[in-house]
Amino acid sequence: MSDDTQQTNFKLIADDEWRQRLSPEEYYVLRQAGTEPPGTGEYEHTTTEGVYSCRACGAEIFRSTEKFASNCGWPSFHSPAGNDAVIERRDTSHGMVRVEVLCANCESHLGHVFEGEGYPTPTDLRYCINSLSMKLEPAQAEN
Repeated sequence: MSDDTQQTNFKLIADDEWRQRLSPEEYYVLRQAGTEPPGTGEYEHTTTEGVYSCRACGAEIFRSTEKFASNCGWPSFHSPAGNDAVIERRDTSHGMVRVEVLCANCESHLGHVFEGEGYPTPTDLRYCINSLSMKLEPAQAEN
């Protein structure tokens, strides 16, 4: 986590500052709970080892070791980077009942989590996450 991430209380940032920090597409997903179109995200098929951080604040949210190919149109993970990396809350928007996933550090929208879909993962969960909500920091190669 960068020094900026540790020193800034991202939960207090005003909406106009978020608009300055983020591109219009990032703002739509992260601050307005939007969804990027399926199959368009840069990380959907990525197999690069590394850490996925929140694009809004830089906090670590997922790791490549928990990523799996669900072929659902968005990057999928079976668990977050740690017990306190994300917040899950009930989402009843669009006439559905789902569980929204937010960054615990800045409360930006990341995507949704689904349970019981039968994927062969250790948790039986699929964190369906927008690529626009993350940045991948590739693992450093060992010498």
